[in-house]
Amino acid sequence: MRRLTLLFVILAAAAILVACGKSGNEDGATPTAAVEATPTPTADKDTPTPTEVPATDTPTPTPEPEDPTPTPTMGPHAKVDTRIPTEYSTYRLKNCGTIEKIEYETKDYLNDQATITKPAYVYLPPDYDETKQYNVLYLMHGIGGDETEWGMTGMTSTVKAIMDNLIRYGDIEPFIVVAPNGRSYYDFANKNGDYSSFYVFGQELRNDLIPYIESHFAVYHDDDPTAVRDHRAMAGLSMGGMQTINIGMCECLDLISWFGTFSAAPTSYVSSKIAEIIGSEPFAQYKINYMYNICGLQDGTAYGSASAAAKNLPQYTDKLVDGENFMWQEKNGNHDFAIWYLGFYNFAQLAFRQ
Repeated sequence: MRRLTLLFVILAAAAILVACGKSGNEDGATPTAAVEATPTPTADKDTPTPTEVPATDTPTPTPEPEDPTPTPTMGPHAKVDTRIPTEYSTYRLKNCGTIEKIEYETKDYLNDQATITKPAYVYLPPDYDETKQYNVLYLMHGIGGDETEWGMTGMTSTVKAIMDNLIRYGDIEPFIVVAPNGRSYYDFANKNGDYSSFYVFGQELRNDLIPYIESHFAVYHDDDPTAVRDHRAMAGLSMGGMQTINIGMCECLDLISWFGTFSAAPTSYVSSKIAEIIGSEPFAQYKINYMYNICGLQDGTAYGSASAAAKNLPQYTDKLVDGENFMWQEKNGNHDFAIWYLGFYNFAQLAFRQ
């Protein structure tokens, strides 16, 4: 009996111990020391990930790549085309050229030869170096404009953007662009001038503007101005295209050898007259390096005259050979900057290619 009682006591004690174990851990596991779990990282707008920029920081612009070394021929990007690629018309705020406004003395060649002062704008390429010698393009405006018509007055200039990008991508050698007032008489008070003054601009170009540019900027120059004619170009829109033909080719062929006309004005000489002048003395000895022309097919102002002046010019003179040193381009378009900026973009690639 005593043994039974002792056995009952032992079994009861065991039952009590098992019950206590369950009250400490419901699943029956042996209790262990508590360990604080490491929290799983969650997105936190105040704690950026390593690839993010803190919201309170000013975003850092992507650095522009280093400019490639320009080459003297057309590079792998640009081409003479029917449109300007976006990357060539986007202006830059660094690694870019500059524009300066100048004033130079000239004369009123239309009237009394009185001395006058005229403004012009000059584009200087990136990293302009006064110890070098640059080619120079004289870029002319139309009948209703002045030295500002090409918009070559500040950082957002389309001409500047085109030049900066052509140079940046190595499509052209850097050169200088000069945008003068094409009237050799100008009524500054009334902002108007006698249209006849456009036709005497050749005297100002030869006697005053070219000498001023060559004495103030790092361009090719020589005591004999004909010796560096291969380093000068002239181009223009509308009335400026007329000046490029009538004055640049037919009066200053001894000074200039690259020509670009964009919708040349109705008073441009016809092909036969141009050929006669450039084939006679004193210009018979001078070659033309290139003549580029463009006009819109819907241009009711200039298409007829521009065509008569240039389209068939190679048929009248052996100084111009289509596909070699001559190009006539026409496309859908009117008498406006959609054609003229394209003309500048194309001519900038053709000029000064040796």
